[in-house]
Amino acid sequence: MEQATAERPDVELEEETLDAYSRAVSSAAAKASPAVLNIHARARGGQGGSGSGFVFTADGHALTNSHVVHGAQSLEAVLPDGQSLPAELVGDDPGTDLALVRLQGAGLPSLSLGDSRALRPGQLVVAIGNPYSFQTTVTAGVVSALGRSLRSQSGRLIDDVIQTDAALNPGNSGGPLLDFRGRAVGVNTAVILPAQGLCFAIPIDTAKFVAGELLRKGRIRRGYLGVAGQNVRLSPRAKSLRGVSQDGGILAVGVEPKSPAAAAGLAEGDVIVGFNGQTVKSTDQLHRLLSEESIGAKGYLTVIRGAGTKNVPVTPKEDRPA
Repeated sequence: MEQATAERPDVELEEETLDAYSRAVSSAAAKASPAVLNIHARARGGQGGSGSGFVFTADGHALTNSHVVHGAQSLEAVLPDGQSLPAELVGDDPGTDLALVRLQGAGLPSLSLGDSRALRPGQLVVAIGNPYSFQTTVTAGVVSALGRSLRSQSGRLIDDVIQTDAALNPGNSGGPLLDFRGRAVGVNTAVILPAQGLCFAIPIDTAKFVAGELLRKGRIRRGYLGVAGQNVRLSPRAKSLRGVSQDGGILAVGVEPKSPAAAAGLAEGDVIVGFNGQTVKSTDQLHRLLSEESIGAKGYLTVIRGAGTKNVPVTPKEDRPA
């Protein structure tokens, strides 16, 4: 009897904790679910696919993934209440796998956007989407890690990605990742198969920037050089002979004709180790430096050529993804 009495407070505490967890998940889902969309994209020839998205302004602007809507000829958004609305693509950015669409409706339910910089590992998060067309499916988990990098379908590296164990499946793409207050802190984008519990979301701070640029300009502008590169390691002897301190660079294995790299005289066999005075050790680092500000601006690549290094003048053009 004494043992049962002693254990009872722990049992009650466990039940209270479970109730608090359940209440947090239920509350977040209840706030967010009315604004979560099932997006149907139709391409040429009648082919199509579907994914998720969410409205974040009352006049019908919604976020989703680029890979859900890229190349679509027509879009349709279905709300949880069954209401179907035509939608149009404002713009998409394959480099971050984000897209902005506009629904033809007014007074629509919308989600508040949170602050992904405030996230911490272990924090409760809730995902809502339409996996395998199961409408408004709710899953919950925690922030497993922050600051991950994820390769987009365009080949660019997406920085500061949120890793979570909130279960995602095909069809969840583009749906919101929520904090316990029901605010969107990420846009769900990918899972790693066949691993379990490895799911990723684009931070909402990245989405805010991309959505703003797409709304103003219809696209994200990035610099382009026209060089095919391969990451290589530099031996201690190579670094010593050339007077460089970094461990790696980019071996130029191809230069596109009439590209900025070709105009600069970049040649196959050159090893890029810097851009405008900043160290470059990988293609991903170079992509990060080729921002909108670099377009049309005279700069220089630092390359290892032969027995020494050379600064090669170059003027990036605007990248035009397919």
